[in-house]
Amino acid sequence: MVNHLNNVLLILTFTCLFLAVNAQKLPIFDILHPSHFDGAVSHNILNLPTKNHKAVENGGQDGVNNQNQEDDDDEEEGGQNKLKMRVKKGDVLVISNGAWELINEDSGVSAMHINLLPTNKILVIDAKVYRVSRLKLPEGAKCIPFRDELTNENKEDCWAHAMEYDIITNQVRPLRIGEGDPWCSSGGLSPDGTLVSTGGFFDGAKSIRHFSGPGCTNAGNCEFKEYNNLLKEERWYGTQQLLGNGEFIVVGGRRAFSYEFVPREEGKASEKPYFFPFLYETSDLDENNLYPFVHLHPEGNLFIFSNNRSLLLNPTTNKILRTYPVLPGGSRNYPASGMSVLLPIDLNAAAANASKPIRAEVLMCGGNTPDAFDFAEKKKVFLPALRDCNRMVITDQKPFWDKEEMPTGRVMGDALLLPNGQVLMINGAQEGTAAWWDADKPNYAPVLYTPWMLKGLRFRQLESSNIARMYHSTSAVLPSGKIWVAGSNTHNTYKAVDRFPTETRVEAFSPPYLDSFYQRYRPKIDEDNNLKEFTYGQVIKVQFFLEDHPLTLPHLDDFKVSIYYPPFTTHGTAMGQRMVLLRKHSIRERESGLYRIRLSTPPSSSIAPPGYYMLSVVYRGIPSAAMWVRIKPQQ
Repeated sequence: MVNHLNNVLLILTFTCLFLAVNAQKLPIFDILHPSHFDGAVSHNILNLPTKNHKAVENGGQDGVNNQNQEDDDDEEEGGQNKLKMRVKKGDVLVISNGAWELINEDSGVSAMHINLLPTNKILVIDAKVYRVSRLKLPEGAKCIPFRDELTNENKEDCWAHAMEYDIITNQVRPLRIGEGDPWCSSGGLSPDGTLVSTGGFFDGAKSIRHFSGPGCTNAGNCEFKEYNNLLKEERWYGTQQLLGNGEFIVVGGRRAFSYEFVPREEGKASEKPYFFPFLYETSDLDENNLYPFVHLHPEGNLFIFSNNRSLLLNPTTNKILRTYPVLPGGSRNYPASGMSVLLPIDLNAAAANASKPIRAEVLMCGGNTPDAFDFAEKKKVFLPALRDCNRMVITDQKPFWDKEEMPTGRVMGDALLLPNGQVLMINGAQEGTAAWWDADKPNYAPVLYTPWMLKGLRFRQLESSNIARMYHSTSAVLPSGKIWVAGSNTHNTYKAVDRFPTETRVEAFSPPYLDSFYQRYRPKIDEDNNLKEFTYGQVIKVQFFLEDHPLTLPHLDDFKVSIYYPPFTTHGTAMGQRMVLLRKHSIRERESGLYRIRLSTPPSSSIAPPGYYMLSVVYRGIPSAAMWVRIKPQQ
């Protein structure tokens, strides 16, 4: 009798599955899909009680739902929803290789430095040293007088060396930089949305610039506010990082073996530099320690990587807390110019292991040998770029570098965090180093890196561009999920006719998850009915639409909600780039196709510094378009 009932139950189960599959015209493996988190198929398709059922629905946190018991009835699933199965499906198998499109045939300014702003504009900054671009200053703008050293004549520079790029219309607005040269400078987005740029070349080496934010009284037509000689040391090729207290630190620069803090008050001078011998110790014959990689540790300290060494610095006490193992194989910073990214900080994993420190893992890829710049600069011999990628959990008690291989070598590339937690490696070359005329063999093909997959299966080469993006190229993740790609100038001026001409064309790359075949898996955030500003440790709800499977309820494990801090990107260094996966509690269907997921915001500013983030809802590996949100500073 028992066996007979089991058989009946089994038949009913697969009948329901067949109806769901037939309604969606999907193969059955789309219903019973292995999750990349645990590699297992969810067999509890009828949502029957299990020992860990509560942990699955509440993200493993007892009592979380008691925080908002006064909420309205939309937290209760009733009616036909009680008849639906809750099915854990795992990530969709995405086989697309992405797609390229040319979105601006001549933006006018080569994109050496960029930062996406919460206004949906990209601030593009080039060098003034060229005294030329392809975009004139706006009518009525004052030209900049200068002395031509070659002809010994007084001249005027009427070209724009910066622009504001509208990512919605693909139109540009020329901007005037009248003070110090921002060539090879640093920057970042402050908590109030102001772009703060530091350092540069010659008269700009000690400059601080402000753009947009509350200080802009003419919204839509902001201009730079420039202040020379506010930094105590010259910061040419320095790195800027936002701290948990909302303050910027600038580390290094050419012959600047120190760091200093950027005053929060506009127009105020820095107090003093702090000698940092580590930068001197990691400088070799060809430096290879410029634009050091700086990542904010979950405890508020700074992981700093220079050349092939790294340490942890307490920016409050100015004490070195620990050193890390040397990374063998070559040099990783300018001009060897590898890539580095702090992998997403997962607050769900942190909650499940509350007795342990929040996990933070760094990825370091590419670069070249210590002598590669010397070969390129003096002999025009371009050594192959490094192919290795190395991971290290910087919060472990005994950290070590774990090595793997990319499909191709890459120097001067960008490593960008995609909203679903994957890493996109894009731009750069396969031979040589950074600097004018010092690289060859463009790396046209982006590579997708999936951190949670098994070693040996993490890399996938994607569709190639037909535009060389080498020295001084940049890229940015857009709210749409596309990648904005621009720049490349291997010359000391603008050249239209050359093997690698100065690039002012702008492309957009659509990662595989944007393929139209996967559109029905893509959530759509209900922006009009969501909170866009919140504090630390707050329970919030994000409402969104989803088409997938009307006959089943989505499983909490099939969702991620990421917040992404848009970086200041230049020379393969994405300053301030950060992604946090918010802690999930529960998900409810309010009405057919409309869902609400309950989350906790980051617990502290060392996990996620205050400021503007792009929030994305990710379902089975497919991200929504992002919504701008702001985490308010701690009082």
